[in-house]
Amino acid sequence: MVKLRTYIVEDSPVIRENLVAALEEMVPLQVVGFAEDEASAVQWLREPANDCQLGIIDIFLRRGSGLGVLQAMRDSGKALRLVVLSNFATPDIRRRCLELGADKVFDKSNEIDSLIRYCERLAAGGDPGDTGAAPLDAPA
Repeated sequence: MVKLRTYIVEDSPVIRENLVAALEEMVPLQVVGFAEDEASAVQWLREPANDCQLGIIDIFLRRGSGLGVLQAMRDSGKALRLVVLSNFATPDIRRRCLELGADKVFDKSNEIDSLIRYCERLAAGGDPGDTGAAPLDAPA
């Protein structure tokens, strides 16, 4: 089975290591790299030689933000899915992320299962569709 090539933008080493371990164990997925800040993420994601199908992006980073990554990638022409995984997935942040080109927004505190389902469906070649992530008007 082909693995979903994934790039992680997360500044916390503990969260990143746990996320990578969980995703690679539960989903046919391979993490091909990571960044801790906006500039490094944008540089890697825009490089034509770097190939991935999915970017998982945190909002608050060591330097810059995930919103900046989304904005930079919006008009890049690269065919990849971008999802946000954040502790701050408020309705306003969700709306802003979607406006900037995120395909989905997941809350780290209670939507990890939804992220895993999304990745499973994407890896299987299907439309990730409804994964159970909270709608825009859901209470934070």
